[in-house]
Amino acid sequence: MEETELFRKRREKIESLEAAGVLLYANKVTVTATTGAISARFSSFTGEDLARIEEKFSLAGRIMAVRNFGKAAFISLQDRNGRLQVYLSKEKLGERGYGIFQKLDVGDIISVSGRVFRTKTGELTIEADEFSLLSKALRPLPEKWHGLTDIETRYRQRHLDLISNPEVRKVFFTRSRIIQLMRQFMNERDFLEVETPMMQPRAGGAVARPFKTHHNALDIDLYLRIAPELYLKRLITGDLERVYEINRNFRNEGISTFHNPEFTMMEFYQAYATYEDLMMLTEEMFSFIARELFGNLKFEYLGSEIDLTPPWRRLSVREAVMESSGLSVTDLSDQGKMVSYARSLGLDCKDDDSAGKVLVAIFEAQVEAKLIQPTFVTHYPVEV
Repeated sequence: MEETELFRKRREKIESLEAAGVLLYANKVTVTATTGAISARFSSFTGEDLARIEEKFSLAGRIMAVRNFGKAAFISLQDRNGRLQVYLSKEKLGERGYGIFQKLDVGDIISVSGRVFRTKTGELTIEADEFSLLSKALRPLPEKWHGLTDIETRYRQRHLDLISNPEVRKVFFTRSRIIQLMRQFMNERDFLEVETPMMQPRAGGAVARPFKTHHNALDIDLYLRIAPELYLKRLITGDLERVYEINRNFRNEGISTFHNPEFTMMEFYQAYATYEDLMMLTEEMFSFIARELFGNLKFEYLGSEIDLTPPWRRLSVREAVMESSGLSVTDLSDQGKMVSYARSLGLDCKDDDSAGKVLVAIFEAQVEAKLIQPTFVTHYPVEV
């Protein structure tokens, strides 16, 4: 069916519902449970057990699927915790109520209220005594994502991605939990969470191209921060001793599904400590988060088993390049040889690029993607 035809049919349903006095976008609803809470509470209950429970539950969510049998229907209702089956019948809802339900579509948001039971196939289900339309969807939900083009759409329209892909919803919840655990870990070690300026008179703390803006009242140009480093170090100078910030950074550079010009960083500084101390603290933090999330320090990711067990490997940029290229210590100090080797890898290096800059270019091209296990890469050349 053409998309315009779907729009037309949905508009007709909207007009019919309005004519029947149905509020298309209700602004108040009482929710007493979620799909996840009901599933967790009653997962072990038999049909006989559920038959003895008189308690009713009110849920709200989006219709994700409909199986209509004429005078009754099953729908899949999705909320923030998951999905649950709901049974609606003309017998329970009445002629008018069931007639309104028949005008609903996948994608609409509704509330339902009723008891929990198990179907003949054993599926946990809410038998709706009543329901209300909360939001009528004019646009149909997207088809199942597939292919490169759809991947781009998913990243540009995250709301559609979240509706259609439960695994993406899990990523959002997991990310939020990681941030919570990060804060817990740092706070328990007497670090102070701070906020530093997002607009700065000078771009610093990292080598990156900044976004530029203008402050009208002061009539000065400012830069969106590319890193919080300089201001965090000032706080250390001000005797705060242990500080961290979970912050947004902006780098006016390339963009891909793996690289966003606007991103979140956690950066911390500690007085009276060496960089080795901070590496050990980082290992401890990742290990703590992994145990809380997965129950252990090993997990599968993109076909590889990742092991966060400390201590992690320490590897200098020079050691890494020598391992992968066969270049010697002497070669790494020879600017001409470094440029020649970089060009053999297809890198665009200038004749006057420093040996350190070329070293890092070789590392990023030849080594970085092969570092699967957690590794501290140290001793970057001062040029970068």
